[in-house]
Amino acid sequence: MPFEDDLGTALRRTGEDFTTDRHALVDAGEERGRRLVARRRAAVVGGSVLALALIATAGAYTGGLLDGPGGADGVQVAAQPTPSGGSGETGGGPDSGAGKGSRTGSGAVSAERMMTNLVKALAGESGKLETRAGRGTDSEGGAVASGVYDDGKGKAAVSVSLSRVDPLGSQAGQLTQCGDKTVQGYEDCRTERLPDGSKLLILKGYEYADRRVDTKCWRAVLVTPAGFLVEASEWNAPAEKGAAVTRPDPPLGSAQLKTLVTSPVWHPALNDLPPAEPDPVQPGAGPGAPLKDRSAADALESLLVPVGIPIASRGGEGSYGYAVLDDGKGYSLVQLNVSRGESTSGFAGADVTTESDGTKVKITQGSAEKGEGVVQWTVDTLRKDGLRVTVSAFNTGNQNGGPTRRTPAPTLERLKGIALAPGWNRDRN
Repeated sequence: MPFEDDLGTALRRTGEDFTTDRHALVDAGEERGRRLVARRRAAVVGGSVLALALIATAGAYTGGLLDGPGGADGVQVAAQPTPSGGSGETGGGPDSGAGKGSRTGSGAVSAERMMTNLVKALAGESGKLETRAGRGTDSEGGAVASGVYDDGKGKAAVSVSLSRVDPLGSQAGQLTQCGDKTVQGYEDCRTERLPDGSKLLILKGYEYADRRVDTKCWRAVLVTPAGFLVEASEWNAPAEKGAAVTRPDPPLGSAQLKTLVTSPVWHPALNDLPPAEPDPVQPGAGPGAPLKDRSAADALESLLVPVGIPIASRGGEGSYGYAVLDDGKGYSLVQLNVSRGESTSGFAGADVTTESDGTKVKITQGSAEKGEGVVQWTVDTLRKDGLRVTVSAFNTGNQNGGPTRRTPAPTLERLKGIALAPGWNRDRN
């Protein structure tokens, strides 16, 4: 079974029951960096209780980084693939297991070698890597390596993951964009374009945006025109989750994270991975398209315009979108979640009404899962074709903080109008 926890799936699963599972939706929206791409996980070998999250979100090498007569460890470096992620050489050779449609490499770089490479990449640092785990290029989701780094100042989990992405697709750009700090709650986020055209993101944040625990997560993400992806992640604890914090900050600073993701030791594994499929282009998903064909962020923005409250910030990904409204009386966060074919639980109680077209509606008002004093109003709708549209509003612009007003800015009727807009189930807005 692949070690994956795709963002879209995480968002859609919030539909289990909004009155009891709103926490999942909030987490999915806030953790934008890691919710953008599939999360690959691996358990530590030998039955250790440590479980390191091997997060394969991003990082990459351009043709410039991979150019030259040979790669790391004397391995011949392949030519730069075409930007479309088409059928160019991938470094696996004619006998590579990475045939057309395959999402795995030939296995030329084993799990053991990935772990050795992580040790090499950290060789210039003062600490040592313990309790290692890895996955080779023949594994679904790309190659990964992780371990517990010990520099004498507190043990810390460190992981590196390799994969590929369509360099011209939206995902490649999103991986190196800093999200809305008011929603994600990170300490610092910076992006840089390297001389060879690569894009680098350094994000210093927390394992949970609401800081329910003190575990920090710092990441370096490198995305390049060639479509190679590498991410380095580190924590100030010996495990991503469920372990006590051992130090104030993760061990590697910004410069060290940059060095880690640009290390040439990763070249052979990157070359053995097949090109990513091009990001699908959805025709007609522009401003004039039906709501159901747009991203949730675009759909929410268009539906908020008639409300007449200025939008201070907006964002989201795929089926999740949010906007922070500012009417001069305090910020108000509005979230939209769209799913189809997922759980329909929660639509059988006495508090559920049915519209003339068969759409079921459930309205809830009460305390939010996060932030003392934060109020959440939610309109959850389920159409006969299985489309579920859920819109929520809060009396704060950031659920991780306190309330900024007495009630959410949009009225319940406005929220109901957004959730029941005709564009969700007809080919018009």
